[in-house]
Amino acid sequence: KSQFKPVFNPYKRKLTESEISELLAEHRPIGLLAGVEPLTSTVLRHAAELRVISRCGTGLDNVDLEAADELDIPVFNTPDAPTVAVAELTVGLALCLVRGISVIDAAVKRGEWHRPTGRLISTMTVGVIGCGRIGRGVAERLAGFGCRIIGCDPALDDHATIEMTGLDNVLSTADLITLHVPATTGTGPLIDRERLAKMRPDAYLINAARGGLVDEEAVAEALNNGRLGGAAFDCFTAEPYSGPLTDCPNTVLTAHVGSYARETRGQMELEAAENLLTALAVTVGA
Repeated sequence: KSQFKPVFNPYKRKLTESEISELLAEHRPIGLLAGVEPLTSTVLRHAAELRVISRCGTGLDNVDLEAADELDIPVFNTPDAPTVAVAELTVGLALCLVRGISVIDAAVKRGEWHRPTGRLISTMTVGVIGCGRIGRGVAERLAGFGCRIIGCDPALDDHATIEMTGLDNVLSTADLITLHVPATTGTGPLIDRERLAKMRPDAYLINAARGGLVDEEAVAEALNNGRLGGAAFDCFTAEPYSGPLTDCPNTVLTAHVGSYARETRGQMELEAAENLLTALAVTVGA
């Protein structure tokens, strides 16, 4: 059997387009275990030896699938593994927001004793935008709180847990909105100033899906002007994140850790490696 020599990401963070291009040009790999780095048409067309891409995670919006198909590079992912971890994190972010847990924690650690009044998820209407694996997982877990759950997804007409409706109705009705859709491409953020203006002034917004789905500056303005009750982000347009949301009231910001549960990461990485080796055995006879 062929012996493969692994080359690891030297930056230990999400790579830029130029960084991944340089690494591929330098090392000329035949297989790539991918994260969320931008595998654009330009990147792929300069990866002369690349034969297989195996994505460690669910989404493939960072991969130019049309270019990969033209170049005869099969692309695999691990769609089921992250579902539980991201769904559980989303519920945790929701609880932090509506009860102000992180804000109170920071105050106590500063020696302050503030006890702001929070809200109950059980009394809320929760809006789920994107009702695939993770959106369904979030809805199933939040259903245990007894809240009303509405949602929208162009691929679904009905759902056992979620009351399906249109995007505008979700935005105008929900007390808490959580996003679980792929990244938008070429159309701007899904949640922009116009759509933020349709939301309830005390609503909460959670993005544990993809960076770029939300206009972060517009959310920061809305929070500072009291037009949103709070916002939680696990992913950002540019990472590591250091933008205006860090100075806003009632935000919970995490470092793209949706799938970072011990059990989940092990399962994802094993599946991704198995996908890569199986595909290489077929494509190059390894």
